[in-house]
Amino acid sequence: MALIKHGNNALSSVTAFPSAVPTGQPVLLSTATASSSSSISFTSGIDSTYDIYKWEFTSIHPATNDVYFTFQGSTNGGSSYGVTITSTAFRSEHYENDAATALAYHTSSDLAQSTSFQRLGAGEGIGNDNDQTLSGELYLFAPSSNTFVKHFMARTQKYTASNISTDSYIAGYFNDGSNDINAIQFKMSSGNIDAGTIKMYGISAWVWLS
Repeated sequence: MALIKHGNNALSSVTAFPSAVPTGQPVLLSTATASSSSSISFTSGIDSTYDIYKWEFTSIHPATNDVYFTFQGSTNGGSSYGVTITSTAFRSEHYENDAATALAYHTSSDLAQSTSFQRLGAGEGIGNDNDQTLSGELYLFAPSSNTFVKHFMARTQKYTASNISTDSYIAGYFNDGSNDINAIQFKMSSGNIDAGTIKMYGISAWVWLS
């Protein structure tokens, strides 16, 4: 059975934890609210402090119909965005009129050694009717590693331009093992982010020892 150890002691031997001991719970670092925004960038707070960074998207509404919510990383603090990405994408969907359902790999939403922005949602784009939005989350792992590529994974739910509920899974990696990913930018594939909230969290991982 695996044990969590602290200061070379099993939990049964620990008398007190320091105030900064990692709990594994997300720590809210930043909040951004869109209002006809061309993009939203997080250019500070992404460093070696946390093992995992998480972004939560709530009710992301595009100004333009049938567009994609996307993201990219930066190794220079946000001066430019275009790190090489390889990714995969698939989605399940169900039509509002109950006409059809589908589960499929989505080739137009993946990237292969590309510096393009990564779609956060496979299949058709988000609609811009008043009730059409996207919500979900993105995880970025060990962005300050100077040895390994930086993995990410995301899951989103969107209400598409053709009135379809789409549940998307996106995963991949920034193919850079020597530079930190220290900024992330979100934007629509076309037009502005009309409304929505994005929150960034830091997560520290417990160390499990066998």
